[in-house]
Amino acid sequence: MSKKDPNYVAKVEYAIADKYGKEAIQNPKANWDEKKEKEYLEQLKKVAKREDRKKDKNEKVKVDGILINKKLINRKGKKDCLICKTYSFSGQDDIYIIKYQCCFKCYIQHVEGREERWRTGWRPTDEN
Repeated sequence: MSKKDPNYVAKVEYAIADKYGKEAIQNPKANWDEKKEKEYLEQLKKVAKREDRKKDKNEKVKVDGILINKKLINRKGKKDCLICKTYSFSGQDDIYIIKYQCCFKCYIQHVEGREERWRTGWRPTDEN
């Protein structure tokens, strides 16, 4: 086994400084001060807020076994069915009220299989 050179680290640092400059070998804390620390912390807060907004935007909620974007479920919106006039507490009904303006029960009875007719404006009347 060969004897290790005690000055090896110094030689490597010198070669790095020669090739990339003095900043490449100095301690990162050497030029750090309170102002840079505050700027860095502000940047971290901005990035964290941006990531939180993105996470909330893409967050999925499980409603009756179906994953749906959280932003699509309107908890404060109108929750009564336009057809049967009942108020819904069901998360499943939220989906159908948003998309078809009716509860799940009315969707099954009047819309399922006839979506095109529903989109054109047909609605059940007392005679239908």
